[in-house]
Amino acid sequence: MALFCLEKTWAFVLKTKQKDGIEEERNLEEEKMIDPRYDFQLLIEGENLDEDAINDYFTENFEGDCLLAVGDEDLIKIHFHTNKPWEVLEYCRSLGEVYDIVIEDMDRQSRGLKG
Repeated sequence: MALFCLEKTWAFVLKTKQKDGIEEERNLEEEKMIDPRYDFQLLIEGENLDEDAINDYFTENFEGDCLLAVGDEDLIKIHFHTNKPWEVLEYCRSLGEVYDIVIEDMDRQSRGLKG
């Protein structure tokens, strides 16, 4: 099992000059976009599933973070943050039957909206 998740938090201020020459400060921490944007989760049911091979494939082929691929040779739980959940879904489908698919927009959630 491998779990990699780094908290991405930056606090910085952008100074901009208005037409009248007065500087204005904006806190970009409040305006930042979540990246990767989507929280992707599903179950894969199949035969001879190998969580280490799945972890390696994700690491080598997908951009993202917070990878969790755990289970046994018949059932694997996937959790991954990515900007391209459709690519991850396509790969997972190639391994077996997928179900309990959840894709949440973490950027929307961070703004208090439904993800």
